Amino acid sequence: MDENLLNDVVAAALKAGADAAEAVGAERRSLSVTVRLGDLEEVEREESRDLGLRVFVGRRQATVSGSDISPEARAKLVERAVAMAKLAPEDPYAGLADPDALARGDLPDLDLYDPAEPTAAELEDRARAAEAAARAQPRVTNTDGASGAWSSSRWTIVTSGGFTGVHRASGFSIGASAIAGDEGGMETGYDGRSARWQADLPAPETLGAEAGRRAAARLGARKIASTTAPVIFENRLAASLLSPLIGAIAGPSIARGTSFLKDRLGQPVFAKGIFVTDDPHRPRGLGSSPFDDEGVRNQRRDLIEDGVLTTWLLNSSSARQLGLSTTGHASRGLAGPPGVSPTNLTLRPGEKDLSALMKDAGSGLLVTSMFGPSLNGNTGDWSVGCSGFWFEGGELAYPVSEITVAGNLIDIYGRLVPGSDLEIRGASNAPSLLVDALAIAGR
Repeated sequence: MDENLLNDVVAAALKAGADAAEAVGAERRSLSVTVRLGDLEEVEREESRDLGLRVFVGRRQATVSGSDISPEARAKLVERAVAMAKLAPEDPYAGLADPDALARGDLPDLDLYDPAEPTAAELEDRARAAEAAARAQPRVTNTDGASGAWSSSRWTIVTSGGFTGVHRASGFSIGASAIAGDEGGMETGYDGRSARWQADLPAPETLGAEAGRRAAARLGARKIASTTAPVIFENRLAASLLSPLIGAIAGPSIARGTSFLKDRLGQPVFAKGIFVTDDPHRPRGLGSSPFDDEGVRNQRRDLIEDGVLTTWLLNSSSARQLGLSTTGHASRGLAGPPGVSPTNLTLRPGEKDLSALMKDAGSGLLVTSMFGPSLNGNTGDWSVGCSGFWFEGGELAYPVSEITVAGNLIDIYGRLVPGSDLEIRGASNAPSLLVDALAIAGR
C-alpha cells in the first residue's frame, strides 16, 4: 500500500483530534490449487488490500480496519477511530513505541521475496505429482488430496512518531494427505512443506511418497494399557512443546500474573546445555521480519541459554507495565492492539539421532501425531492426545493410537534431551525430544 496514503491517514487522524496515530496497510495475492484422485478439485485466488488504523487520545486508544480505501471510506475510518478512542477506558501503558526503540537506518535484507509467480497449471502439476507419489505407495488406497499454493504479501506501517517501514514476503507450499487401508481399518498420513523461495521446496514426489509411507506405517495401530514410560516427541512436532513456553514468557501473561513461569526469570527452566533461540533475521525464514509490528528494531536472542530463562517477550505496552524495555516482539493484525509473538524459534539440537535416543530409552513411546492439548497456564499442568509407535530394545515395535500423555511442563522442560535431527520446516523448529518418563493414559 502506498506510503503516502498511509501518511495521509495518520495526518487526518491527528487533525481529527488524535494525539498519536499508527496506520498499517496489508496487501496480499495468493493462488492455491487442490487435486484429489487425479482430478482438479479446487482453484482459489485471492487479492486483498486492507487498511488498519490505531489512534490515541491521551491514554485512550482504539483500532479500526477496513478493505475500502477510497477517500470517503478513509475519512469515515478516521472519524470512527477517534470517536471510539475518546470513549475508551484509559490505559496508562498505551502509546506508540518509544522513539529510541524504533528500527532506524538500513534495515537487514532478509531475502524474503521471490518474484516467481507460478500459474494455476504449474501448481496443479505439483499437486498431481505429490498425490500420484502418495497413491503409488504400498497399501495406500485413497487420498484426502494434494495441493500447491503461492502467495505474495506487502506490509507497510506509518506512525505519527516518524517511523515508516515496509516488509515484503512471498510463500510457496506443497502438501499431500494419503489414506492407507487393510482389513483392520484405515489410517492417514500427511507431508507438506512451505518456503519463502520456490527453489527451496522439496520435490512434490518426495513429499507425496512420505505421506503415503506414513499412512501405511500407521496400519494395525493398537491401544496400550496406561503406564509410565520414556516418551520421544518426533522432530516434526516437537516444537509444539515450546508453544506453552512462549505463552508463559509473554509479557501480557507476566503482567497479569497468570504464568507458571512468572517467578523463574534468570533461573534454570531447562536442563543445562539447552538453548532456545528466537531469530527474526534468519534469511528466508518463515517468521522473519526486519522490525516488529510496532516498528521496533528486533534481534536474535537466546530465550533459554544453557537451560536458564533469560527474558520475557515484550511489546511496548507490557514493557511499560513491567518497568522494562520492549524486546521487539510486538505482533498485530489490522485490528486490535499489538500482542506478542516469537519469530523464528529454534531449540538447538543435541548429539544423538533418533535411533540413539530410542536405544538410550530402551522401550517407550515415539509420538508422531498430537491433538487437543490442554494446559493450566498457572501451574504448567499439561496433557495432549497423541498417536505414534511403541518401541522396544531401541527399535520400533508397532503403531499405537488413542493415548494421552500428561505431565507438568516445569518437570518436563527440566528433563528434555534433544536429538540431533533438527529440520527447519517452519517458523518453530526442534529436534526430536526425549523425556525419560511421562504418564501415558491408554485403555
